[in-house]
Amino acid sequence: MLETSHLRCFVAVARARHFGRAAKTLHMTQPPLSRQIQLLERALGCVLLHRNSRGVELTAAGADFLPEAQKILGLIDRAGTLARDVAEGRRGAAQVGFTAVSAYEVLPDFIHALRRDHADIRLELHEMVSRDQVAALRSGAIDVGLSRAHVALSEYDHCLIARERLVVALPHDHALCSRDSLNWSDLHGQDFLMYENRDAQYFHDLVAGRLTLEGARPNVVQRLTQIHTILALVRAGVGVAVVPTSSRRLNMFGVAYREIDAARPLTAELMLVWARGNRNPVLPMLIAAAKAIADRSADFTPRRSS
Repeated sequence: MLETSHLRCFVAVARARHFGRAAKTLHMTQPPLSRQIQLLERALGCVLLHRNSRGVELTAAGADFLPEAQKILGLIDRAGTLARDVAEGRRGAAQVGFTAVSAYEVLPDFIHALRRDHADIRLELHEMVSRDQVAALRSGAIDVGLSRAHVALSEYDHCLIARERLVVALPHDHALCSRDSLNWSDLHGQDFLMYENRDAQYFHDLVAGRLTLEGARPNVVQRLTQIHTILALVRAGVGVAVVPTSSRRLNMFGVAYREIDAARPLTAELMLVWARGNRNPVLPMLIAAAKAIADRSADFTPRRSS
């Protein structure tokens, strides 16, 4: 039977053209080296080497066999390196869920940080709302999520990537655009684009809670899920909305932004979330990439909810 050890011994002798020098290279004595060559020749059914007074000479069969043996060993070595890289997380693939808002700023930075340090890790990206990410994490459909979810986080490990202020988005010709900054009371009675309370639960609860706290009661005319849809309706003059400041990245023509209650800003958190039992070797690399882009103010110690 042809074995890898036979090939390594043959290549070493063929390169050195001498059994003694080849044995030193392989850190073995000559008798077992000679035995390895004999076993190889027996397996192939032909003579590969001739000894002479100067050392070793390749037969015609040996000369043709040498490059093929080197190719085989190269493939074996590369396969071993590949397997180790995958096992240690330097190479592989990961399924990543992300919200639409995270794609404006955090997701591109996350991908860039990962590719900079781990170019051989491939990401499969899945756009989904935070609620769906929770289900996908539970089923194993995704490895990590860039999520706003605070629901059921007790089941997962998670760490904070960023906090961002929420601002008011207004049609560019709205009367409130004459102000440099706004208060929550300014939204009272305004036609308002609110978040849908299921698929956009995080933002719904965040904004609705603050409106209630401040005693502001806008006139909710639409309930929506996606930020880009909300901004499109703001541009159309349907109403005003409270959106993450990263929404400005969309450069939506005809939409103006104003800070609201700058002394006590309302902030949204974006987290990296993963299942505790996830065994994907690249997971530590994903966490490291998230750390690289995290706000300095963010508490990025992986934590579990109590």
